[in-house]
Amino acid sequence: MNKPIIRVCLAALLGLPMAASAQNYAELDQANSTLGFTYTQMGVSLDGKFPRFDASLTYDPAAPASATTRVVVPLAPIDTGSAEGDAEVQGKDWFATDTHPTASFTSTSVEAKGPGQLLVTGTLSIKGNDRTVSVPVSVTEANGTATFDGTLKINRTDFGVGAGIWGDPEVVAHEVSISFHLVAAPAAQ
Repeated sequence: MNKPIIRVCLAALLGLPMAASAQNYAELDQANSTLGFTYTQMGVSLDGKFPRFDASLTYDPAAPASATTRVVVPLAPIDTGSAEGDAEVQGKDWFATDTHPTASFTSTSVEAKGPGQLLVTGTLSIKGNDRTVSVPVSVTEANGTATFDGTLKINRTDFGVGAGIWGDPEVVAHEVSISFHLVAAPAAQ
């Protein structure tokens, strides 16, 4: 008789609940993952996205506090919703991609806040400025994958993004929402 059958029989005989077998998710499904942002310019809410990014993560639902993530985002290309905006944000008043070609987030702690709910804290680095941030994350497991969804609101001026005439919150609001949808498959065996 094999061990899984013995475990099921013992659990049934003793009236013990069966724990779901834990899955360690670590393979990012790049094609189905997205990273976007929402900003307000002259009173109009606009959406943009980062068409490329790399993420490494580990997540075991049985041990959420041991989860880790690191996301690195090349800031060129960027999709602000207009070709003119895409070119403008590459300059020194915005991302200064000549000297700061990427932004990154590296987790430092993960706290379970309830079923399928995490609070992920880490270092967000943009344009050479590092800030500790915390973001609520919803986790959904289905069809052999885990999906991580969340939105982080930041003040862009904390990172030196949007100087000169762009520093005026009447022109471009200081608050920016960064949203992500990361899909991960189990780690390769």
